[in-house]
Amino acid sequence: MGKILIGEIINVHGIKGGLKVRHLTDDLERFYDLDDLYIEDPKTKEMQLFQIERVQLHKGFIILYLKGYGNINEVEHFKNRHLYIDKSQRKTLEEDTYFIQDLIGLEVESEKEGSLGVLEDVIQAGPSEVYVVRGEEYGEIMIPAAKEFIKEVDLEKGKMKVELIEGMLP
Repeated sequence: MGKILIGEIINVHGIKGGLKVRHLTDDLERFYDLDDLYIEDPKTKEMQLFQIERVQLHKGFIILYLKGYGNINEVEHFKNRHLYIDKSQRKTLEEDTYFIQDLIGLEVESEKEGSLGVLEDVIQAGPSEVYVVRGEEYGEIMIPAAKEFIKEVDLEKGKMKVELIEGMLP
């Protein structure tokens, strides 16, 4: 089963074993629904499963407390580690909404221009997103993630069909 990156431990919080987490998810409430998560060892890349004791929100960050870890000395070594969940724990999305990690790597095609390249990145600019597509013929193309431009997403086939307007191609 695949794992999904949801946060990074950036520091400890208080003396009672709190971990300050920079969230990498749009839904902060999602941390309250978790019973456990994986912490990755940055050297070995191994993931260890930990039970969550409690979660709180503090100044835009998640403060996470793990079962069995009650003071700062026990959690200090977790700093700068990534947090993951099983792919099966993902939230159900609304129609025409996708997880960024599912979009990365899609072949992007336009009916008029043909193959444009591969979706390599998603830039989150406030409430909207921009897809970064790179290919040999056109180089880097930035496509707003809007219905006017994104005509079809087929995750099973690994393809995205788009419609560009004048000026979008370099």
